[in-house]
Amino acid sequence: MSDNTIKLRGVRVHNLKNIDLDMPLDQLVIITGVSGSGKSSLAFDTLYAEGQRRFIESLSAYARQFLERMEKPDADSIEGITPAIAIQQKAVTKNPRSTVATVTEIHDFLRVLYARIGTIFCTQCGSPVRRDTIDAMIEELYQYPPETKVTISFAWPLENSLDGLKKEGFFRILQGEGKIVKLDDADLSGQDTLDVFMDRLTLDPNERERLADSLETALKKGGGRVKVSTNAAADDDEEQILFFSDKLECKVCKIAYEDPVPNLFSFNSPQGACPRCHGFGDLAVYDENKIIPDPTLSLEEGAIEPWTKPNSRRRLRKLLEEAAKRSIPTDIPYEKLSTPQQEFILHGEGAYRGVMGFFDRLQRKKYKVQVRVFLARYRKYIPCPNCRQTRLNALALSVRIREKSIGDLLQMTVKEVLAFFDSLEFTEFEKQIADKLLQEINNRLKFLLEVGLDYISLDRMTFTLSGGEAQRINLAAALSTSLVGTMFVLDEPSIGLHARDNHRLVEILKSLKDIGNTVVVVEHDPEIMQSADHIIDLGPRAGEHGGEIVFSGTMGNFRKFPESLTAQYLRKEREIPVPSARRKFSRFITIKDASKHNLKNITVKIPLHAFTCVTGVSGSGKSSLLFDVLYKGWKGEAYDGYTEIRGDENLDAIIMVDQSPLSTSPRSIPATYTKAMDDIRELFSRTREAKLHKYRPGYFSFNTTGGRCEECKGAGRQIVEMQFLSDIVLTCEACKGRRFKPEILEVKYQKKNIDDILKMSISEAIEFFSDVPKILKKIFPLAEVGLGYLKLGQPTTTLSGGELQRIKLAHHMVHRRNKQILYLFDEPTIGLHLYDVAVLLESFQKLVEQGHTVVVIEHNLDMIKCADFIIDLGPEGGERGGEVVVAGTPEECILSPHSHTGRYLKKLVS
Repeated sequence: MSDNTIKLRGVRVHNLKNIDLDMPLDQLVIITGVSGSGKSSLAFDTLYAEGQRRFIESLSAYARQFLERMEKPDADSIEGITPAIAIQQKAVTKNPRSTVATVTEIHDFLRVLYARIGTIFCTQCGSPVRRDTIDAMIEELYQYPPETKVTISFAWPLENSLDGLKKEGFFRILQGEGKIVKLDDADLSGQDTLDVFMDRLTLDPNERERLADSLETALKKGGGRVKVSTNAAADDDEEQILFFSDKLECKVCKIAYEDPVPNLFSFNSPQGACPRCHGFGDLAVYDENKIIPDPTLSLEEGAIEPWTKPNSRRRLRKLLEEAAKRSIPTDIPYEKLSTPQQEFILHGEGAYRGVMGFFDRLQRKKYKVQVRVFLARYRKYIPCPNCRQTRLNALALSVRIREKSIGDLLQMTVKEVLAFFDSLEFTEFEKQIADKLLQEINNRLKFLLEVGLDYISLDRMTFTLSGGEAQRINLAAALSTSLVGTMFVLDEPSIGLHARDNHRLVEILKSLKDIGNTVVVVEHDPEIMQSADHIIDLGPRAGEHGGEIVFSGTMGNFRKFPESLTAQYLRKEREIPVPSARRKFSRFITIKDASKHNLKNITVKIPLHAFTCVTGVSGSGKSSLLFDVLYKGWKGEAYDGYTEIRGDENLDAIIMVDQSPLSTSPRSIPATYTKAMDDIRELFSRTREAKLHKYRPGYFSFNTTGGRCEECKGAGRQIVEMQFLSDIVLTCEACKGRRFKPEILEVKYQKKNIDDILKMSISEAIEFFSDVPKILKKIFPLAEVGLGYLKLGQPTTTLSGGELQRIKLAHHMVHRRNKQILYLFDEPTIGLHLYDVAVLLESFQKLVEQGHTVVVIEHNLDMIKCADFIIDLGPEGGERGGEVVVAGTPEECILSPHSHTGRYLKKLVS
C-alpha cells in the first residue's frame, strides 16, 4: 500500500474483532453494514477518536495534561491518521438563542458588515445620519452655481471666555438675517450662543483651498459643527443655510449617535438586545384559553381552571362575592357573559384585581420552583411588539444597508438573502471594506443552498430543526471553513433528505474530497453508496455476530461480492416485497384548515387502523402537520393553526415517538428505560453473597449511593470541559468504567456480576434470563424491533435517532396492548440497514393488526412503498410547500405528475 493510506491493525473497539484495515486517504469512503455491525465503532470510536487524540497532542500543555487520561482506541497500531472532525446525529441545543445564522457564523459576519458599511437612520425622523468630511462638504457646496457666495460660521457658547475668542483672531459675529457685526458693538443680551463669523467667499474653483481651510478651522473651533449660509449677501436670492458636522448626528433632530460596533447587532448582548423581550423575540403572556379552557362552564362550576385547586377556593369565593355585588350571574356559562363582565372577571376593578392580578402577585414568588412551574402552565408566547421578532433594539434596527436592517435580513430565507447580496452594488470604498466579509457570508449561504436548505430562514431556532436539517447545517458550517488535510466523519448525512436531493449531497461530499480531505461516511442509502470511491462493509450480522470486515474495496467489485448482505440488496437478490394488497379503511381522523408555519389551510384525512406515510421534500410541512397541529392540538397545547380535529373520539391516545433523547443524562440506559434494571437488582440482592453482606437492591444501582463508585458517581466516566475545544470524555480511573465498587462486583448471579450483565447485548440477555419471565417480558420487545445488538448498559445518549424511536416503540408495545392508539413516528428508519427496515416494518404491521394506527414521516422509499396510504406534501419546501400534492395509495401517488415522491417510487412499485 502507498503512504497515502490509514493503516489499522488489530482493532478491538467494542464488538470489532481484531480487524486489520487499509483505508485510502483523500477519498470518499462509505462504511456500511447492518445496524450494530460496528460501523460507529470503526468510524467514530476508532478513526475520529484517534484523530482527535493526535490533534490534542499537538496543542498546549493545558490540553495535553488530559491526553494520557484520554482513552486510546483498543488497537495494536493506527498509522497515517489525520486531524478529524465529526458531524453526528446529535440532539441539537435547546437554547432559544441558538439560530441557523449563529451556528453557521453568518450572524457574526453580518454584525461586522453592518458595523462597517451600514447607514444609520434617525430613530425619530428617519433621516440618514452621516459624519461629514471636509471633502464631502466641499463637494456638496460646489453643487451650487458658480459665483455663489457662502458665509462660514461656527457656534461659540457665551459661557466660554470672549477674550479667548478675540485672542484667536475672531472679532465679528453674525446677527439677525446674516448681518455681520463687531463683537464689541454687538448686543449679547438674551443669547446663550454666538454665531462667530469665520469667512465669506465666492465658490470659485480657485478658492477651493481657502474654503477647505476655513471649514476645517470652523469645525475645530465649533466643536465639530459648522454653519454655512449661501447667497447671504444677495438681496434678490433666498438664503439657504446648511449645517455640517464631523459627528454622527441627525441634521434635523440634532440627536447624536455612537459609531456602530458589532455587539450592537447581537441579540445576545445588552447593547443590541430588545429591552422588552431581552433578545428572545417572544413575550410570555397569560393565555385566556388555558386559564378558561372550557368556556361552557359557569364560574360556580369551575370555569377559572387555576382556581379549581383546593388551596384557591378562598380566591374563588372572593370572585363570586364581587360578581354578586355587580349582578354578574355565576351560574351561566362563561361564554354567555357580556364582554365587560368577562373583562371584570379577568382584570378586576378598583381594589379587586381579578384573575390576572392573582398571577401578577404570584410573579413576586417566582424564585420558588413550584410557582414557576404553575405559572408556565398558563402562559403562551406572542411575538414581541417592540422588535417584531427581530430580537434587536431600535438603534440596531436603525442601521441599514440598502433599506434593509440586519433584523430584516435574518428573517429572510437563505435563498432570499443570497439574492439580496447578489443584487447589491457597492462603491469602491465599500468594496474595500466589505469584500472579504461578503465572500465569507456568500460562501456559507451557498453551502446551505447546496445542502437543500434554501427554504430555512436565518433566524430559525436550531431546536425547531429536524435531525437531518441540523446535521446538514453542521455540514455546511464545516464546509465553509475550507479546511484541507482533514478527515470528516459523517453519520448518515442523508437523513431527512428526500430522494430528489440526494445528488446534491453527493456533490457536496465530492467537493469536500476534491479540495484535499478524506470523507468517511456511515451510510445505508443505496444512491449515496454508489458514489463511493472506497466502500467498507461490516458484519455479517449485529452485535457479537458482527464486527468483521466483510468487504473493503471499490464499488464495482463490491456489487459482485456474494457474501455481503448489503450487496445482495443492491443486486436485488434480497428486497422488501411490496404488499400484495393494501388495507381498506372507512374511519378517518380529519384535520381541517391546517395553517401552522407554511401549511396553506389544508384539510387532511388520515385513515384509522392503517399504516400511513407522510412524505414530501424537506421543509414541505410534514412535521408541522403531524406534531405542531395534530399532536399538540389533540393534547390541548395548540389553539391556532387549525379549525377542527375530527374523529379523535375513536382513539384512546395519540403518542408521538420522535428523535428526542430519552434522557440528557449518560446514566440513562436501555435496562433502566425498560424497567428491567429493577428486576435485575432484585435478582442480585437475593444471591447468597448479597444476603450475607446485607446488600439491598439499591446497592446494585449506579444512580444511588451505596454500591456505586463515588469517584464518578456511577457514571463510569468523567467529562472534562476544554476551553474552546470539544469536551473530553475520560474513563473513571477508580472503577475503570465499571460503575460499581469492587465489593459489589464480587457478588455474582450465575457466575456474572452486575457489570457483566450490563455489558451483555439484548440478544445475549434474552438467552441468559430465559428462565426469568419478569425480565424477559421487558427486554424481548427490544429484540422484536431489531435492537438485539444493543448493550443493556449502553448510554442512550450515544444512540441514533432511529434507535431511540425503536426503544420507545418497544416500550409502548409492552405497556399499551389493549388501547386504540395513533402512533406518530419521525423517520424511524434513521440508522437502519435495509435488512433492519424489514424488521421494523413487521413491528409496524403488527401494531396495525392489534388495532392501532401508525403514521410515519418518511423518506425511505422501501418503507413508503409498503404503506396503505400516502399523504404527499409539497410540491417544494418553505413558502412553496405546505399543500397536499396527493393523498392515496402508493399506486395513486405514482400517477400524480406533480409528486416528487411518486416519481422516485415508480422505480420500486409497478
